[in-house]
Amino acid sequence: MTLLTVTGLSKSYAGVQAVHDLSYEIAPGSISGLIGPNGSGKSTSIDCISGFLRPDEGRWSLLDRDLTGMSAHAMALAGLTRTFQTVRAYGEMTLVENLCVAAQEHDGVGWWQALRRSGACQTADAAACARAEELLEKTGLASYRDAPAQVLSYGQSKLLAIAAAMMARPRLVILDEPVAGVNPTMIRQIETIIRALNQQDVTFLIVEHNMDFIMSLCAQVIVLDAGQKIADGPADAVRRDPRVIEAYLGVADA
Repeated sequence: MTLLTVTGLSKSYAGVQAVHDLSYEIAPGSISGLIGPNGSGKSTSIDCISGFLRPDEGRWSLLDRDLTGMSAHAMALAGLTRTFQTVRAYGEMTLVENLCVAAQEHDGVGWWQALRRSGACQTADAAACARAEELLEKTGLASYRDAPAQVLSYGQSKLLAIAAAMMARPRLVILDEPVAGVNPTMIRQIETIIRALNQQDVTFLIVEHNMDFIMSLCAQVIVLDAGQKIADGPADAVRRDPRVIEAYLGVADA
């Protein structure tokens, strides 16, 4: 069974091919990695499949539901959410408030209902607060629930971003460099939390430069170079693949 299927994804900028004919599958319940040297097309590919960039060609689906051309909002409702390299949080708002804002994108409450504080709005708010409390506990941030987001460390902000992506109860979460710039202790904490969330039927696709993190966490690793897929398989096999070694080190026999 396949959760995410990407077929023939291509995107170019002013004649420069950023991604070319990219295809891969992600199994449900897995933790997969998407890696490659700088400029290999990683960011472009996930921007396309998460609805933030329109590709030139290609299709993708989640549990056989075609997501091609959908907006990011529609994809989130369908079960695909993501984080970003740059953490996005409202610094003066509490952690609970930040997560409740994230929930508003998916709760189905219109502006008129929110303005009138209708019953549906109040029910959605209560559900969002309960979900926020649950996720703060799971991400180890519960003690900061009423603190403004600006007091968090950079690594803790990464955890808040993961919690925000989880508010919609997605089937698949794309994590864009979740441990970039994070200290080793926090990296281990983030890894533990991702594993725990994965055990609760959340599938992850992780884009990351930290090879140790990817190789220890991901069963499947997809490798891009110059916009094309050069490897796709178990982490141990990918690590030894001459094409991967050459892409990173420049020599096939390194």
